[in-house]
Amino acid sequence: MTATVRTQEEIAARVKALESILIEKGIMTTAAVDRLVEIYENEVGPQLGAAVVAKAWTDPEFKARLLANGTEACAEMGIGGLQGEDMVVVENTDTVHNVITCTLCSCYPWPVLGLPPNWYKDPAFRARIVREPRKVLGDDFGFDVPDSVEIRVWDSSSEMRYWILPQRPAGTEGLDEKALAALVTRDSMIGVGAAKAA
Repeated sequence: MTATVRTQEEIAARVKALESILIEKGIMTTAAVDRLVEIYENEVGPQLGAAVVAKAWTDPEFKARLLANGTEACAEMGIGGLQGEDMVVVENTDTVHNVITCTLCSCYPWPVLGLPPNWYKDPAFRARIVREPRKVLGDDFGFDVPDSVEIRVWDSSSEMRYWILPQRPAGTEGLDEKALAALVTRDSMIGVGAAKAA
């Protein structure tokens, strides 16, 4: 058994134990637990952000609205809610690469990115990405940004949550929105990676 499998099994066992205690003490019901799972599997998450990105890649007018007011543009697609009340979208270009963090805690646009990954909440990541973003992206994520490209780090807060409009991959001109959305990753919307190649 690998360490990864063992860790996943341990986490699953802990989650199940916590769920049982919450239900036993009357803090939550099984229906509430099922509803939370359904929300994070189907109603919020990176698949929604990917759909927004794909629309922006194919509709210049929508893209302009997204960059002008991320919250309102997402609402046009029925996306919004808790932790997404004030979203700002910044665009990666040939000369600028953006990355997001939250130096104080782990503020993050849940409606379009889902739950934040553990590394996003790690104090070491939050401190280092501000001080040495190029090194963190290369060493920790295997994502090398050329020296000719400026890196901008955006610090999310409880008042404003940033996320990234990644660059559209080359050779995707003939793809529809659904196919384009499949190329968008959560990491590309955080800025620690690129969208998948076509």
